[in-house]
Amino acid sequence: MIDFSRIVGFDWDAGNIDKSAAKHGVEMREAEQVFVDRRLLVLADEGHSTDENRFHAYGQSAAGRQLLVSFTLRQNETMIRVVSARDMSRKERQRYAEET
Repeated sequence: MIDFSRIVGFDWDAGNIDKSAAKHGVEMREAEQVFVDRRLLVLADEGHSTDENRFHAYGQSAAGRQLLVSFTLRQNETMIRVVSARDMSRKERQRYAEET
């Protein structure tokens, strides 16, 4: 699916850099931490992949907060563009536990 060895960083834009913090209390650095979780679970977001491929990353921040981060890839699939980040729902936490 995604070759994370090619990822060199994050591509935040002005439109969403503060959105997840304001709506869900998730700062950008905490959202980025999900991608180094050893139990990271990434699934395609087929419902929102009309113009570009989107994905959901299920993982934990360094503080142990279980987050769902919606993202896409940019710049020849070397940068992660976070679309949104929020706490996992109960159903998402259960799926994360079962699949990791």
